[in-house]
Amino acid sequence: MPKISPARRAERLEQILDGARRCFARHGYEGATVTRLEAEIGLSRGAIFNYFRSKEDLFVELAVEDTATMSALWRDAGLEAVVRAVLELDPAWLGVYVELVRRVRTDAEFRRRIEERQEAIVPVNRARLEEAQRHGELRDDLGARELGAFVNLVLNGLAFQRASGDEPPPVDVVVRLLEDAIGGRARRDTRARTPSAAA
Repeated sequence: MPKISPARRAERLEQILDGARRCFARHGYEGATVTRLEAEIGLSRGAIFNYFRSKEDLFVELAVEDTATMSALWRDAGLEAVVRAVLELDPAWLGVYVELVRRVRTDAEFRRRIEERQEAIVPVNRARLEEAQRHGELRDDLGARELGAFVNLVLNGLAFQRASGDEPPPVDVVVRLLEDAIGGRARRDTRARTPSAAA
């Protein structure tokens, strides 16, 4: 079998991941059979599983890719960019995550695989939180772990709301409330944003 160039390999990998994302979104995790993956991706199972050992590996790769994208957005563009990105994700794709919550909770090996792949991302996010605390962007009366857990709680709630078909609140409202909850001293003072009684 002839070797393909690194550029062609990268294109093929992107083709597989894009098609798999569409297939999972359309049919759910269980419904995304190998036959459906082949049809959506436009490649044979041999070509697909030359890159990934299993359907599960393919899904884990997509989940890790999403986490890395959100982490980079948070690091480079801030909280508002992350909120916007979550609210712009395909509700059908988010529904696949909801479908897999039970498996993550009940299948220790599956959970370990996801956590292992995301291991490198957690310290980067925590370092960014700690830096923001040192510069007064975020409150410092709580640890970075607690702040991160709260932000994840809000983002997961938005993702679930979007997946269920409910209309989420506007981005600026979510960001303003988040900033009021986790912002530094200047951001916690909401008086400047509160309309006066005379207005």
